[in-house]
Amino acid sequence: MARAAVIERTGGPEVIGWRDVALPPPGPGEVRVRHAAVGLNYIDTYFRSGLYPVTLPSGLGAEAAGVIEAAGEGVDLPVGARVGTWGPALGAYATARNVAAEALVRLPDDVEDETAAAILLKGATAAFLVEDCARVQADQTVLVWSAAGGVGHLLVGWLKAIGATVIGVVGTAAKADAVLAAGADHVLRHDADDVAARVRELTGGVGAPVVLDGVGAATWEVSLKSAARRGLIVSYGNAGGAVEGVNLGVLARHGSLFVTRPTLFDYAVTPADRQRLADRVFAMLRQGAIRPEIGQRWPLEQAADAHRALEAGKTRGSTVLLP
Repeated sequence: MARAAVIERTGGPEVIGWRDVALPPPGPGEVRVRHAAVGLNYIDTYFRSGLYPVTLPSGLGAEAAGVIEAAGEGVDLPVGARVGTWGPALGAYATARNVAAEALVRLPDDVEDETAAAILLKGATAAFLVEDCARVQADQTVLVWSAAGGVGHLLVGWLKAIGATVIGVVGTAAKADAVLAAGADHVLRHDADDVAARVRELTGGVGAPVVLDGVGAATWEVSLKSAARRGLIVSYGNAGGAVEGVNLGVLARHGSLFVTRPTLFDYAVTPADRQRLADRVFAMLRQGAIRPEIGQRWPLEQAADAHRALEAGKTRGSTVLLP
């Protein structure tokens, strides 16, 4: 028997309910994973709210770490193996679940369950954004929005490790201190600074060749004004609303800009892709370039409260839900 979150309708955190689930034996290509830790991610709120469509009723959550309890036919992962997943299937808000073996990555002995749950999805996101999508070079300046957030603080450390200059944007003094500690060269306050003007000042008028924007509509205009000529804006999140109606003429007027709206699973298509990204995350962890800043831990069945804190901007770093 497992305990699992379910949403019967979309809406606020109050729509998250809980039920007992009798799990059948894993089918072909499936394993049963007993969760030790579950990761909370902003994308979870998109599915819960209906911003991203989901078939109802639905589970929630994509990221978790645990141990294989049973395996179906055709699975080469052994019972007892420590594994992690970051989706794409929803349902990680559970004490246990059956999941496709191809969605799992093996966890090394030196990566604890809470660390994996805190960092797999966000770390893989940082990996593909920096290395596969933006292909950031050592001599480039990168503007990172929400630099103290779950993905943001990993981006800061990752970018510094490859030799980039990092300008982070945050909303509070405490978050500014955390981003500086993570390695940012400069930190701006979106509530106090003219971000675009300061980026131009810090880059000698050139602007940032790469903008990593996980906020969306609320920062889109500033990202346009902050980007260098022929710069790249990577819009990878909607925390501040979805960017809509992108005008190609506007991109031309701001300096022949490039824009992409990537998703992780276009870069993590195969099991080999997923393991490669996970291995890059583990390597950066060992190097000390990134660290799983677990800012808060919540009991699994208090996920609704964790959602409220996340959406109110009252979290720092990663949040882990504990079964």
